[in-house]
Amino acid sequence: MRKLPPLRSLHVFEAAARHLNFSLAATELCITQSAVSHQVKQLENYFGETLFHRSGKQFQLTEKGHILFDELEQIFNQLNDLSLRITGEQNQHLQLAVFSSFAIKWLIPRLGDFKRQYPQYNIRLNMITDEPMLSDSVADMFICGRHEQTGFWQTTLHNERLIPVCSPELFQQQEMFNADWFEKQSLLAVDEPGLGLDWDFWGQHNQWHFNRAQQRHVFSHVLLAIEAANAGQGIALASDFMVESDIKSGRLVALDLPPVFTDFRFNFLCKHRKKKQPGIAAFIRWLLQQTNEDKKTSI
Repeated sequence: MRKLPPLRSLHVFEAAARHLNFSLAATELCITQSAVSHQVKQLENYFGETLFHRSGKQFQLTEKGHILFDELEQIFNQLNDLSLRITGEQNQHLQLAVFSSFAIKWLIPRLGDFKRQYPQYNIRLNMITDEPMLSDSVADMFICGRHEQTGFWQTTLHNERLIPVCSPELFQQQEMFNADWFEKQSLLAVDEPGLGLDWDFWGQHNQWHFNRAQQRHVFSHVLLAIEAANAGQGIALASDFMVESDIKSGRLVALDLPPVFTDFRFNFLCKHRKKKQPGIAAFIRWLLQQTNEDKKTSI
């Protein structure tokens, strides 16, 4: 009987195949990049097959690499289910890595409802400002902009749609929106990575030519621009879900200007093999309930 493939090498290969990056796999597993290369090479020698196409620092799975990775996902899923059946344990403490803007303006106000429905689970929020490394060492679940990640299940929670808002005090002397009034107001702009100034992006998509004399105040984060708008300092562009409660409460006014969609999506991701864990499955059900309700009441 032929001996089993080296199990450690299978574990390392799974991480490398999921990330398509040996450096990220090494960070997740707390080993060196050369150790990842060694384990993958050991597995390739065992099977007599090349598992990765290498082009400089870029990696892609070969046909046999895809077959192995897909099978390993099923095997690891089964091992995880078996472990839960044998131990009877449930992971009641879950970690969620989530963008700060989404956490503060959308998730946190709703979390009380999750606790009422599922009091047995505790969710720890790890707020992030950049795209996270998708690793167990970071969190069990992620809400970020990554998508179509190998080995991960995902669902889109929100397509980013920016709408212009200002304080009612700033707008109170206007019976209706007009261009002359708009051009006299300060623009509260956010410098978004990969997008540039949001107001420039809005102008390009709506064929709007700004008055060069119109003042701009630039912020590094949309939450700062929203607070400045609340304080009556100008007009901000904000994701609709971030200002929904402020608009409903009368703290902000949505102006009669066209919105603009960016290419950014807030996605929920977790590993395929973790999706059926009771706590994560409960959180996914709850998230989908919330997003379905949002679609019914969107502004």
